[in-house]
Amino acid sequence: MGLIIDALLSRSFGDRTAVSDLELQVSPGEVFGLLGPNGAGKTTTIRMLATLLPPSSGSASVCGFDVVRAAGEVRRRIGYVMQQVSPMGYYMLTGREKTEIEAALYHVPRRQVRTRAAEVLELVGLTADADRLVQEYSGGMQKRLDLACGLLHRPELLILDEPTLGLDVQSRHRMWDHIRSLCDEGMTVLLATNYMDEADRLCDRLTIIDHGRSVAAGSPGELKAALGALSLDDVFLHHTREL
Repeated sequence: MGLIIDALLSRSFGDRTAVSDLELQVSPGEVFGLLGPNGAGKTTTIRMLATLLPPSSGSASVCGFDVVRAAGEVRRRIGYVMQQVSPMGYYMLTGREKTEIEAALYHVPRRQVRTRAAEVLELVGLTADADRLVQEYSGGMQKRLDLACGLLHRPELLILDEPTLGLDVQSRHRMWDHIRSLCDEGMTVLLATNYMDEADRLCDRLTIIDHGRSVAAGSPGELKAALGALSLDDVFLHHTREL
């Protein structure tokens, strides 16, 4: 099998360059991290890979399809969980109702909607709360519900944009366990984060980006060993200070 992501991307907004010649190659079954501070270009990169934003220059293939010329094929093969939790319109639905509606939007066959919704709710530990209103869910539960919805169509690539942002420590660790279990089953994950401990624990390989360009790449172990560093915090500070 070829690369899940093969990209060289740039994106500008007027005179501001958000992403500059960023090269990414992601293999099947790995957790690949985009690590960087707020405003580094992580979300812009993800939006290009998810076909929501065209690149200004360069190109990218996701699951073997060009993100511009074959955007529909890409969308059928990815799950995308954004930073924000569910829109307010979903709050008056139960978790089960929201999941079943999302299943229809993902074109899950009608006869499979209930079964598939139940499967993903079980996967993220929400079966017992499935018939509670979403507005009653904690922030961590809402994040897990969004993760469940991103898995409904069994994507080849799951894109997570800061999935634990704003969560307490216990909820963050629970989310990490869910992500790792998906990868153990063979799913490929692209994870954007600015949490060093999250990247160190979850990522097989990562790229540190700042001001829209890559400043270091490799496995967490390789990056730490190259500098004799004890943590990714030290690696991150070393490379971003050089800019």
